[in-house]
Formats: sequence, C-alpha cells, structure tokens
Amino acid sequence: MASRETAQGIADDETRAAWHDPDAVRKIANRLRRAHGQLAAVIAAVEGGEDCRAIVQQLSAVTKALDRAGFLVISTALRECLTDPDAAGSPSAEELEKLFLTLA
Repeated sequence: MASRETAQGIADDETRAAWHDPDAVRKIANRLRRAHGQLAAVIAAVEGGEDCRAIVQQLSAVTKALDRAGFLVISTALRECLTDPDAAGSPSAEELEKLFLTLA
C-alpha cells in the first residue's frame, strides 16, 4: 500500500490503518468532491457580488459536507479498530475521541 501524506506533506504510516475499506475511501472522496464543487460556487458567488443570504446558505452546505466527510473518516477508523484492534497504526480510543470532538 502506498503511504499517504498528512496536511504537512509528511508521510505518516500510522494514518494508513483507517484506509483499508475501499468503499469508505470512495464515499469520503465523493463527499469531499461535492464540498469542493460547493466551495467553488461560494467563491463564484462572492466574486459575482451575490446576495449575502445566498452566500451564507452555500457556506452552510459546504460546512455540512465537510463535517459529514470528517465523521465518515472517524467512523471508518472506528470500524477498523473494532475489527482489528491490534493492527499497526490503529488509533487508540482516546485518539478517536479527540478526533470526534474536533469535529463536534
């Protein structure tokens, strides 16, 4: 499996444990693509001088899409931990709780 990179661009083998489920990866990527498209629409609305109500509504949709993607990442990691709690790189219960609370 190829290593993934963190936001800082550093390969992090410990983060790979949550990515064994290809269906989950597809769902997460689809949600993020949807959020990407919504964010592009928000930028266009701002640049086009659209009404602030419409912009805020679109921003809310982007936020919700990102939150759902984040919760899906956490739920996938949780399922992986329940299935194979001793797998190398599996996050601890404390780490999962911290991640969940970061989004909450």
